[in-house]
Amino acid sequence: MLSEWRFDRMRRLLGPTFVLCASWLLLAILPAVAHAADSPRRPNFIFFLTDDQRADALSIAGNTVLKTPNIDQLAREGVRFTNAFVTTSLCGPSRASFLTGQWAHTHGVRTNDRRSRLKPTQTIFADLLRESGYEVAFIGKWHMEGAGRDRTWDYYFGFTGQGRYKHPVIAENGGPDRRYWRRYTDDMLTDKAIEFIRRPHAKPFCLFVFFKAPHRSWIRAPRHEKLFEDLTVPEPDTLHTDYAGKPDAFKNADMKIGDFDDVVSFQKFAKDYYAVLTAVDENVGRVMKTVSEEKLVDDTAIIYSSDNGFFLGEWNFFDKRLMHEPSIRIPMIVRYPRLIKPGTTRKDMVLNVDIAPTLLDLAGVPVPDWMQGKSMRPLLEAREAEWRDAWLYESYEYPAVHMVRKNRGVRTDRWKYIHYFEDPQEYELYDLVADPGENNNLYGNPEFAPTVEKLRQRMTELRRETSDPDLKTQHP
Repeated sequence: MLSEWRFDRMRRLLGPTFVLCASWLLLAILPAVAHAADSPRRPNFIFFLTDDQRADALSIAGNTVLKTPNIDQLAREGVRFTNAFVTTSLCGPSRASFLTGQWAHTHGVRTNDRRSRLKPTQTIFADLLRESGYEVAFIGKWHMEGAGRDRTWDYYFGFTGQGRYKHPVIAENGGPDRRYWRRYTDDMLTDKAIEFIRRPHAKPFCLFVFFKAPHRSWIRAPRHEKLFEDLTVPEPDTLHTDYAGKPDAFKNADMKIGDFDDVVSFQKFAKDYYAVLTAVDENVGRVMKTVSEEKLVDDTAIIYSSDNGFFLGEWNFFDKRLMHEPSIRIPMIVRYPRLIKPGTTRKDMVLNVDIAPTLLDLAGVPVPDWMQGKSMRPLLEAREAEWRDAWLYESYEYPAVHMVRKNRGVRTDRWKYIHYFEDPQEYELYDLVADPGENNNLYGNPEFAPTVEKLRQRMTELRRETSDPDLKTQHP
């Protein structure tokens, strides 16, 4: 900086020339300063994703067994969507939908098979953020072939396939896979997330923290070995079911409790499921504490969700894939203090495909036309906005593990229509207002034939809107 003496001497030596130069300099600087002052800050993003967490596996959602104080705090400081769903209830396809903002029939990841993967050339929202000046980091479970290692990250710490709860094998920044002995996977992923957040950042960042839990088989952290041992988990009403009114495609799904060595009883399975989620909640708390210590709270949008829901004893099932509520409902929480009123709850139907356009919108990055989801920003801001009144579900992995036949359907605020579309074709219809537990299949009742026809037409419209390539070859 010029001293007062040097400044005055230059003014006297240069005379009018100095005044003119100084004026030009001031005119050049002022707009830039004004623009910097007026420009909104681009938020950092931390995106938590669990594996197989159902929507009510949170104490803030009314769960009487599982305690999730840290995730509950996120919800109290942001917005919780009580009607959040996945468009395909299967890990790989759903994760691809989160990343691309597209339905499975568009991005092409229809199953968990290794041949069904996101191509390295397929754009995901992280690519667009990075191109626009974000630092992007991936930590955890990619759950598709390639494990995300065929993409460009500013930091990467991830594992292939399902991974392990204990002694994980993980690669860091293009290095070789390495086994970490005596480590619990989700604790270690959180350690790396904290290290990344504490780094100096010249740019806004987007950090993916994709946990292993609560995927089968539910191996507890050592500190939780005895958690829930003196407690009885309430049984769902349909645990001991006769499957009355259900089609064969539903009854014959191979995911019944007691038929598998690692799912021997409802009580053990449910307690283990809740125990691994307890560790997730603790690790979310550790990240939130770091964000606070680094004074990043106001400038960081935190998203918490899951790749699909999960049956927890309903109809004696575990797993997912079917279009019934326990399988398709997911937690969806967003906290961003600069935008969201704390303690907000919304009932709008939001989907996994909405995350990609939402984060781009919040970052000020144009949402590409090929994304099929909708930005949730108007909902986050509590503005009036036109929103969806129905959405399309699809499931393609058959024949495969758990033997759930291919199906698609449409869900509205009130109705659910399900079509098992390969021969022998079967159907389900539920009035979700009168029958939220989906116990009374109304399909085939003449009284509801007009409703079925309307829902069939709506499903065809949704398939057409999302450019379903199978529409020309299959009956709706």
